Amino acid sequence: MAPTEDDLVFRALADPTRRALLDRLHAHDGLSLNALCDGLGMSRQAATQHLDVLEAANLVVSVRSGRQKLHHLNPVPLHQIQERWIDKFERPRLRAIAAIKRKAESAMTDKHTYLYVTYIEATADAVWDALTSAELTAQYWDHSNVSDWTVGSRWSHRRIDGSEIDDVVGTILESDRPHRLVATWGSEDGSTPESKVTYDLVEEEGIVRLTVTHSDLTDEGIEAVSHGWPAVFANLKSLLETGRVMSTLPWKAHPH
Repeated sequence: MAPTEDDLVFRALADPTRRALLDRLHAHDGLSLNALCDGLGMSRQAATQHLDVLEAANLVVSVRSGRQKLHHLNPVPLHQIQERWIDKFERPRLRAIAAIKRKAESAMTDKHTYLYVTYIEATADAVWDALTSAELTAQYWDHSNVSDWTVGSRWSHRRIDGSEIDDVVGTILESDRPHRLVATWGSEDGSTPESKVTYDLVEEEGIVRLTVTHSDLTDEGIEAVSHGWPAVFANLKSLLETGRVMSTLPWKAHPH
């Protein structure tokens, strides 16, 4: 038996990655493939496969715009599912239950996690040095990361002139060169809620997979790092692979 339209929609919604893609299109409609999968830690091929399932369910519609293909959310199938499978139940009571659940969950946590993955043609030791050397971070980050990088030590993010940025200091929680580095990220005066950054480095055949997980972020924090981390690591990748940073700092060329 051929799958029905409802079958295709339920199949598409069953996967958490596809739901994440729909959430992104709900927040920012009309995204290119690169923008849609930025920071999700997946290849373009994997993202395309998920989009094919969403398009088959008519949840996503793609439109050519010049050389780009832009993706748009189509809410009609979701509305039809609501009418077919939700409205016939006791909607007011379900709404009340949902409101209680949202309130309870928000009381428990309002934190977010940002994940970024990049591949760098270098050794793990070279990438580790790029993350921890005050001299190298000054080149690609425009600020220096300063610490002895031992567990329990303090680290700080300093302007090239040597002054600290008050809202970027922390403590080293784990330090396993050249595989894993974990540090808190916050402000000395507590004005910026403390978060945690984890760098995981895996080297294989001359390529390092660098995974950065920034957790315990507020709404404002997740917005800031989702623009900041890709720009910083694009410049780091350029430095290690070509021996020079980009001619223009990425966050200045594409300010958010």
